[in-house]
Amino acid sequence: MLQNYVPILLFLICGGLFGGVLVGAGFIASTLLGNRRSDSEKQSPYECGFEPFEDSRIKFDVRYYLVAILFIIFDLEIAFLFPWAVSLHALGLFGFFAMMIFLAILVVGFIYEWKKGALEWE
Repeated sequence: MLQNYVPILLFLICGGLFGGVLVGAGFIASTLLGNRRSDSEKQSPYECGFEPFEDSRIKFDVRYYLVAILFIIFDLEIAFLFPWAVSLHALGLFGFFAMMIFLAILVVGFIYEWKKGALEWE
């Protein structure tokens, strides 16, 4: 029974060794070849070529998170359309109407968010 897990264990060991060798080689190359002298220019924060306007620890507006979460939700729901489109012929009429119900719920949710002003940035 444990013989079935030997390839998985071998795969994990090889992957760990390969990753460790690459990280070690990168570290050795950076210590031997890299320039580790830092100056004030390297230590300064970078923000689109300008000096930062405020402290980097300021709170973000909640609307930023709301729009980001809404984008992720609607984007992931739209991702369900691709496998459905590929297998639509095999699903038949039942699959078509099931997806139409799903899309109707998605559109109702999108209209609700739009009317609530969740997509407004002002």
